[in-house]
Amino acid sequence: MRLTTKGRYAVTAMIDLAFHSQIKPVTLTDIAARQTISLSYLEQLFARLRRAGMVKGVRGPGGGYKLCRKASDINIAEIIAAVDEPLDSTKCGGEANCQKDQSCLTHDLWMGLSEQIRNYLEGISLADLLEKNRVQEVAKRQHHEAQHTIEIYRHAE
Repeated sequence: MRLTTKGRYAVTAMIDLAFHSQIKPVTLTDIAARQTISLSYLEQLFARLRRAGMVKGVRGPGGGYKLCRKASDINIAEIIAAVDEPLDSTKCGGEANCQKDQSCLTHDLWMGLSEQIRNYLEGISLADLLEKNRVQEVAKRQHHEAQHTIEIYRHAE
């Protein structure tokens, strides 16, 4: 299984959102600045996350995005699935047609690995990650760095 940037960015953005939206809605511009992810890419990811019922937009001044459910009710596997990222280690996509429309010698091995990965990621919620000191430290550092960059731009104008 190879997790692409789409899955990695979706998980990263959701952790950022879970951390920062505890106080007020978070703009995609803020997430983009803190995580160095392009705004247009985040817009695409959040459209999918919104359709999956994980985030909701808040309009108006002070608007942005919030989680639709508690962080403890959103697991990493469902975030990855919401952005159409397969959690599959097989060559055949789990269809057992890897070799001339039949399963190959290692099909069951890769299916077992896929199941282990899925179970592992299903067992980790956004809240679990937010409880980790290291995640909190990084989130705070990124926030301060982004604020510093914004101040530099304001003074340059």
